[in-house]
Amino acid sequence: MKLARTAKILGVVWKYRLDTLVPAQHLPWYARLLLSPLKLAAEPTQPRGQRLREAFTELGPIFVKFGQLLSTRRDMLPEDIANELALLQDRVPPEAPGTAERTIERALGAAPSALFASFDPTPIASASIAQVHRATLKGDRRPEEAGRQVAVKVLRPGMRDVIQKDLALMHAAAALIKRASEDGRRLRPDDVVDEFDRILNDELDLLREASNCALLRRNFPPGSRRGQLLAVPEVFWDYTRDTVFTMEWMDGVPIADAERLQAKGIDLKKLSRDGVEIFFTQVFVDGYFHADMHPGNILVGFGESDRNRYIALDFGIMGALSEYDKHYLAQNFLAFFKRDYRRVAALHVESGWVPKDTRVEELEAAVRACCEPYFDRPLKEISLGMVLLRLFDASRRFKVSIQPQLVLLQKTLLNVEGLGRQLDPDLDLWTTAKPILEKWMNQQVGPEGFRKRLEQEATQWAQFLPELPRLIHARLSAPPQQRDDALLIEHLRSIRKGQSRLHLLISLLAGALVVVSVMLGYAFYILWVLLHDGGDFM
Repeated sequence: MKLARTAKILGVVWKYRLDTLVPAQHLPWYARLLLSPLKLAAEPTQPRGQRLREAFTELGPIFVKFGQLLSTRRDMLPEDIANELALLQDRVPPEAPGTAERTIERALGAAPSALFASFDPTPIASASIAQVHRATLKGDRRPEEAGRQVAVKVLRPGMRDVIQKDLALMHAAAALIKRASEDGRRLRPDDVVDEFDRILNDELDLLREASNCALLRRNFPPGSRRGQLLAVPEVFWDYTRDTVFTMEWMDGVPIADAERLQAKGIDLKKLSRDGVEIFFTQVFVDGYFHADMHPGNILVGFGESDRNRYIALDFGIMGALSEYDKHYLAQNFLAFFKRDYRRVAALHVESGWVPKDTRVEELEAAVRACCEPYFDRPLKEISLGMVLLRLFDASRRFKVSIQPQLVLLQKTLLNVEGLGRQLDPDLDLWTTAKPILEKWMNQQVGPEGFRKRLEQEATQWAQFLPELPRLIHARLSAPPQQRDDALLIEHLRSIRKGQSRLHLLISLLAGALVVVSVMLGYAFYILWVLLHDGGDFM
């Protein structure tokens, strides 16, 4: 299977003469040897951007997704290639006529003509994994849904087999990279590919995507302050299965169509600032974020109720961060914004991203050299590609370990920067994001954060506190071989020898004080809740 797919890739490279896109002197010797027969072929006549786009399309969904990411980085690509790759976002060739209808009938038990009042057989969008059709609900199942316009997303058949073949090659390549050098081991390519494997397989389940959509909609509910920043479509569960996903129809202008946005009177500068706020809110407040924010998945509302509002589409790839990840990343960002490079270096050591014996002063100097030249500049003057390249060179020296759980976040950051550059090249990303992060940190470590944590833990205390005296007594009276608490073992040994009965008394008094303090704290908390929320009762 791997051999056949490798042959297919080489065949596509030959067919579209992709060897001409990279100068030979930039390739390693074995790549030049492998591609040398291509020089016997005729020179290509089609533009290079078109050849690359068609090659990605022919190679399948993984390569299409790679092209989608590249299309957002116009600072790193020639304009002709970026324009062609942008067509991959929603203009992948559709399936043969009738394919989507058969998939819907297998999934929902009836043909689209029987399920919907109207169904357009021509897809309005066609992407790498699925294509989308417009339809109208009958309302026979729920009368209030009659006449509702919906988008029906239908999975392309045979996608799982194609993806598994490419992933098998990626796993093999990752194993080779890991064995090749110390740099390869540090990058942990096998873990990265495992994460990519999980993400792509999750994306093949449209029922999972529908649940992702529903959760994001709850985080940005219509009518709320958040909902004014980002609109998320409603899910129609009666018409949703693992291969079919039916959602509310959303009208908007593609975010990449700057001319239409300006014609509709959209404030692009406000839109760019709102995009930064949406991203950082998802990442640091919710710990749950849309991780496929290329322009083909984002619309902008232009009606009276949703003017200048983002509209999210395609929820197949979502990212999640733990509380530890959120705190660590927020502290890193704030330290960067404040140019506190020593704190950045210390955080890397504390988190285990670099070896514990790393000299903080040396890492601080390296980070400063990478980042200092880029502050106080608009995005149009900053090449994130160059920043990442310099950071990568520095990380080699300090043996920074790549964190697979943050791969999605890194990808999304690239997308966000690409969108920001298109909307407002003068956007100062640092100035826009800093107050959002500072507010979040204050909420986490200030009185508000303390109150929220008390509320979260209160239900656990109600079960734990009554058992605490019994647990302490059992701990103190248990034989030493059944305990691993070195301090208590020493206490018991000294007691048995008659050397330190006073220590036992002090320990028991300390334990009692802890119990009483916790119980009093819990009582005061309950009293505070009654006074705060039950004013009418009191």
